[in-house]
Amino acid sequence: MTDPIAIAVKRLDNGADLPLPAYASDGAAGMDVVSADTLTLAPGERAAVATGFAMAIPAGYEVQVRPRSGLALKHGITCLNAPGTIDCDYRGEVKVILANLGNDPFAIARGDRIAQLVPAPVLRATLDEVDMLDATARGAGGFGSTGR
Repeated sequence: MTDPIAIAVKRLDNGADLPLPAYASDGAAGMDVVSADTLTLAPGERAAVATGFAMAIPAGYEVQVRPRSGLALKHGITCLNAPGTIDCDYRGEVKVILANLGNDPFAIARGDRIAQLVPAPVLRATLDEVDMLDATARGAGGFGSTGR
């Protein structure tokens, strides 16, 4: 493992009594994050769920918001646009966009683990406009063009 980066975290009024994101095991890639809200997601419903904290991510990094595998498998609860990105210049409350893809309503209590956060380096690119792209064996073959 590489050395950790330092991310400044500010507890907000709605998260004063909640745990900050934390790794559940020594080998965990993501920090579990808990809900500052209490709500029920109906099947097909989505919501931006408050976490009760904000952070200052160092320049050159993002924090990715990812689903928890157990919630996804057991209940069909996932994060939309996964992985979501928290940019280094965002200073508002971290919210998790959850969706219920399951068949039953899903209750979320304040303090329930709802997602995981994974810091990641960011590469920036420049775009060079050209008249033609180099050829490849795949060419313009799109979704499903390389197999099942």
